[in-house]
Amino acid sequence: MNGTTALYQRVSTGSQKLDSQDVELRRYCQRRGWKNLATYTDKLSGATAGRPGLDKLKEDVRRGKVERVVVYALDRLGRSLSNLCLVLDDFKKHGVGVVVSSQGIDTSTHDAAANLQLNVLSAVCQFEREMIVQRVRAGLSAAKERGVRLGRPPKLQDRVGDVMRLKKSGLGIRAIARKLAMPPSSVCKILNTKA
Repeated sequence: MNGTTALYQRVSTGSQKLDSQDVELRRYCQRRGWKNLATYTDKLSGATAGRPGLDKLKEDVRRGKVERVVVYALDRLGRSLSNLCLVLDDFKKHGVGVVVSSQGIDTSTHDAAANLQLNVLSAVCQFEREMIVQRVRAGLSAAKERGVRLGRPPKLQDRVGDVMRLKKSGLGIRAIARKLAMPPSSVCKILNTKA
């Protein structure tokens, strides 16, 4: 084993920064005396199936290039309990410990208490993710009941009949736009293509 410590960092969107995770993980490694560091990053949702940074890390683990993986929090590593378990099992199978700096977990020491804590925290992370999904579904359902139209706005061609009917009834462009909740420019486009 070459003693490489892999730092895995992930944020959910491209506009977020990895700075705080990077600083925390590097300080943690400095306190532990781990000097040979390799950084793997992803800037996308944990729910996304393909994560290039994590995929590269897993490949390096399989090739024996990594001794331990350090991550800020469990939810950075796995998108669900089952996914996290697969990743952790893969690391364990290759003799690679996992250190979660903000949660006091360190399986690199093969401590039974750390492994128990990791499993409990994994379950809690999965529970929280499922609660978020349930809240989103409840919010969407409530919006539908209030009559909120969800999804993409209709294409202009889908509105041609309504626009033409209202125009024939004598309404002007702005009145049609208000009545159909669409921009006046879109009403103009429809009328110009049908003229």
